[in-house]
Amino acid sequence: MNAAALRDEALRWRAAGRPAVVVAVVATRGSVPREAGTRMLVVADAVLGTIGGGHLELQAIADARRLLAEGGGTVQRHIALGPTLGQCCGGTLDLRFTPLAADDPGLWPVEPPRFQLQLYGAGHVGRAIVRLLAPLPCRVWWIDERETEFPGDVLPPHIQRVCVEPVEAEVAAAPPGCHYLVLTHSHDLDLAIAQAVLARDDVAWFGLIGSATKRARFEHRLAARGVPPERLARMACPIGLPGIAGKAPEVIAIAVVAQLLQGAGAERPAGA
Repeated sequence: MNAAALRDEALRWRAAGRPAVVVAVVATRGSVPREAGTRMLVVADAVLGTIGGGHLELQAIADARRLLAEGGGTVQRHIALGPTLGQCCGGTLDLRFTPLAADDPGLWPVEPPRFQLQLYGAGHVGRAIVRLLAPLPCRVWWIDERETEFPGDVLPPHIQRVCVEPVEAEVAAAPPGCHYLVLTHSHDLDLAIAQAVLARDDVAWFGLIGSATKRARFEHRLAARGVPPERLARMACPIGLPGIAGKAPEVIAIAVVAQLLQGAGAERPAGA
């Protein structure tokens, strides 16, 4: 569960008056499982979010439930992971335990999107990618001209279905620095979208599903349409991190989402 989804659930729980404790990492030093600002929600029979797992989290859940049972107020604990819990991380951190009724989730900072993505294609691979992106902090426009291809699942707010024709016109609506992933049902449509993407000079990343043979054919056809070599060099095709073998949609999706996260991580400033 990403920070935005946790905040939204906390707001619902608070509005409903559900007793819960917010466990927040407020300060860290050295090697620790999660960064400052990480939160989880604890109730008597459930936990949402994570502060890193392991013995630290088990102890924090027990402490939160004790506070919940006793009806106490906000408390803070300083924890040395090695001496206190026997964890090999070796760092220290401060945890704050706050009754949800005394907190305001609307004020919690939310991690900015790691990337913004126009995802073209609602076929098997597109659906598998969306399933992986659902819990991640990103912004996705999922675009296809075929309304019936979109599954009926409820999507999180950061993923928006866009059914439009012609789909390549949506490229112009993308924000600067957007990522683009093209995997439609038609090579001609892929080509039209690719040409529109490569006409922009503010593309963070552009991936096109297909083989090395498809790439060569597209390069030839796009060059004939006036796309310069330096723009063609930006096109990632085949897509996915190298070394992840397999053609099942789920395998391709894992390799591609890892590639997106790797690229977005390289773009993020240190500490972001």
